[in-house]
Amino acid sequence: MAGHGAEEHPHGADRLCAAGDRVYSRAVRRGRVPRRDAEPVPCLLELALLHPDPDDMDWLVPTSPQEVMTRLLRGVYDEVSASQRRVGSAVEAFEWYAGLGGRTAPPAGTEGTAIRVLDGLARIQAAMDEATQVCTTEVLTVQPGGIRREAELSEGLHRALALRGRGVRMRDLYTHVARHGQGLLNYLELMGDAVEARTLDEVVDRLILFDRTVAFIPANSDRTMALELRHPALVAYLGTVFERLWRLAIPLTAPLPDTGIEGISHREQSIAALLAEGHQDAVIAERLGISVRTARAHIARLSETLGAASRTQLGVRIAQAGLDGSRHTVASPVIRPGRGSPTAR
Repeated sequence: MAGHGAEEHPHGADRLCAAGDRVYSRAVRRGRVPRRDAEPVPCLLELALLHPDPDDMDWLVPTSPQEVMTRLLRGVYDEVSASQRRVGSAVEAFEWYAGLGGRTAPPAGTEGTAIRVLDGLARIQAAMDEATQVCTTEVLTVQPGGIRREAELSEGLHRALALRGRGVRMRDLYTHVARHGQGLLNYLELMGDAVEARTLDEVVDRLILFDRTVAFIPANSDRTMALELRHPALVAYLGTVFERLWRLAIPLTAPLPDTGIEGISHREQSIAALLAEGHQDAVIAERLGISVRTARAHIARLSETLGAASRTQLGVRIAQAGLDGSRHTVASPVIRPGRGSPTAR
């Protein structure tokens, strides 16, 4: 049955077939559906979008959309992390072999250097200006780090305006935190329909991709060095990574999904999931694009809302509330008697 379903429904939870979409939507609206309704769409059970009702095995209840989204994003993040490691290994290997043949002239007909190291901000800016001048179709960017500073937005404004003037389409990915930056909102208002922006809990490191032909990624932690990539396979791979993240991201014009748990915001739900994975405060802050102080403030509110007196107890409460993504249904949070739930933020 599993093999048959996979053959007829070759898709994941992020792109359901039409029949699966109808049955899952009905289950979410009504709270459950008869088991016979899901027989034509075994993909819903295989993807754990539906599961048996423990009170009546003839019925199926839906996994909450919030948990499905958390599961998808976690899977994508793991894939992208593995991809980044593979790209890094490929770059190191290519540079090693390129060094061995450094005295050999490139074959006739080759187009420049596949991987070029740009050392210094001036060289990086010059290379990006050059790529901007010849770009004709689209620019894809990933911008980590939370709220964008005015200086960062101003630095690239001349390139963005030049691209808009030529009708180039731009798509930008940010973390959810970037929604709170007035500078970004002003920038998007200025650019109008030329730029489309979406956000995620977490994004990969900075990426700028012009016309699917040249990409720029950081080469060190302080971004004073960059790699200019023109190898078709590498550029195509980075484009695929961007498209997968884009499909899961939320448009900047749309609100973030509600957690369904009173007193816990979307950001605190993300923090809870990272805490459940065992990450330290500094790592959580970096991955979500917030300061360590802000991360700790959210952790303190989580502890208060869930009635946890210690980090160990907080981990237990997170699991009980279903915030670690391990349960099929999200339970109500355990509130310590005598303490009110803070307003959802």
